[in-house]
Amino acid sequence: MRYAIVIESGPNNYSAYVPDLPGCVATGQSVDEVRDNLRQAIVMHLEGLRADGEPIQQPSTATEYLEIEAA
Repeated sequence: MRYAIVIESGPNNYSAYVPDLPGCVATGQSVDEVRDNLRQAIVMHLEGLRADGEPIQQPSTATEYLEIEAA
C-alpha cells in the first residue's frame, strides 16, 4: 500500500502523520528519521488494526501543491 504522509517542521524536531490512518504519528530529529519512524509506525498501526479485527482503510488521500503569489 502507498499512503500519503504529512511532514511538519517544529522548533526542535519534525513530526509526521498519515491522513488515512488517524492516530498514526511519528517524530524525528530529521526528515529522514521521521520518515523511517513513520514507516515503522504504519506497520505497527496496521498490525494493531488486524489484531483487533478492525478494517484497514485503503489509501485515498491525494496530495498536490498550489503555487500562490505573495501579495
